Amino acid sequence: MWVNLRNFMGSKMNDVKTYLTLITISQLETWSVQSLLDKKVAYNKKFILVPIGDFLKKSRNVVDIEDNTIYRRIRIKIRNGGVEERDTKTIKGIDIGTKKQFIAKGGQFILSKIDARNGAFGLISDGLDGAVVTNDFPLFDVDKSKILPEFLVLITTTNAFIDFAQSCSSGTTNRQRMDVDLFLKQKIPLPSLADQERIVNAYNEKIDRAKELETKAEELEIGIEEYLFEKLGIEKNRKSTKIKGLQFYSFNDITEWGFDKIKSIGKSNRSEFKNFPVVKLAIEVFRGKSPVYKNESPVFILNQKCNRWNLLDVSFAKNVDDKWFSSIDESFFTKEGDILINSTGEGTIGRATYIKNEYQGLLYDSHMLLLRIDSNIMNPELFVELFNSSFGQSQVNDLKSAQATKQTELGVGNLNRIIMPVPESLQFQEEIVEKIKGDRGLIINLKSEANINIMLALEEFEKEIFGYN
Repeated sequence: MWVNLRNFMGSKMNDVKTYLTLITISQLETWSVQSLLDKKVAYNKKFILVPIGDFLKKSRNVVDIEDNTIYRRIRIKIRNGGVEERDTKTIKGIDIGTKKQFIAKGGQFILSKIDARNGAFGLISDGLDGAVVTNDFPLFDVDKSKILPEFLVLITTTNAFIDFAQSCSSGTTNRQRMDVDLFLKQKIPLPSLADQERIVNAYNEKIDRAKELETKAEELEIGIEEYLFEKLGIEKNRKSTKIKGLQFYSFNDITEWGFDKIKSIGKSNRSEFKNFPVVKLAIEVFRGKSPVYKNESPVFILNQKCNRWNLLDVSFAKNVDDKWFSSIDESFFTKEGDILINSTGEGTIGRATYIKNEYQGLLYDSHMLLLRIDSNIMNPELFVELFNSSFGQSQVNDLKSAQATKQTELGVGNLNRIIMPVPESLQFQEEIVEKIKGDRGLIINLKSEANINIMLALEEFEKEIFGYN
């Protein structure tokens, strides 16, 4: 039996068409037009369709919030990114606005009514047992005789499941809320427990493989620094200890007078090769320009967000006035062999990138420094590797000013004082750089393969559940 469903929007818009959609009567568990029209997801015909409410049961363990009691609250990340504790500090009931809440239990399924359309689902971990949630975060007991928790987590990660949640949400664009009763009536393909276990195991095999590849990449990354330090004879940083009595420093290493400035030299002077302060390596050091921004301009300027660890991401660049841009002296723009260093920003200060051929001709703002060093003394790529290592970054942390505030500053003066061990042989330096480049290439390949395994794991899961035989 079929029911005719007419979808119309009145006569005000001439380009809006009126048409008929046919819905089988077996689908009419709800009179929501949006829900009925959105149900066009394919599924594997060997699995039966089961209402979500068959394996998820509402849990309403109510608690009255008391002013002097300490509570834990829950936050759900979108796209099934996990369920975690919301607060970083202790919260008393007096600071909680909603006084009637619900107690969560480990193993329960939870969703956000507001963000369900973005995949805000998850399972409560045992560590969050006893946390409280408002009515906007419904809790459900999972019937493990019908669905495995691991399978539930996976299926709620898929785009098809998120589409189900979208069809059950209504309201304005930014404040759509899920109709939980409608959600529980939605049907999804549900394999037998044996098939669920098989599908989950196949998924986990690829995820485990991805983790192995990521571990190898991490080990190679650590190995690069160990190799670099070994070749340059650098002693790894140890916990600082207070030294009493006289301390001696080479006069040639002193670039500025002042106890704190001279003391910082000793922390870095640990190589068997001669140490050069940046001021003796530098040909030029530029501080970036304060930009004149202009939307929809054809030219742009880099900022500290663009400068990653030896990588530029121009997606964070900002458009600037083209006339102002044209007024900047040509020598100021990036050239191959330059080094771009973040001079400010909590968490971004000290990141350095070697300017390759494809990075030439770029402009950078006043939160960045451009360093040109004498390549006849030190290989610029070796400089960047060493500067980005714990050896260089520990000096950045020691030298940056305004440490009492969040906005830290490296500055040209402090950059000039950073010490670098420099082997005399440029060929020796080049050999180090080439070995590191090779390892970096392997790391990229390992991470790429890991990402492919993660994508394939979910794609194959979705194909198994929602694809036709």
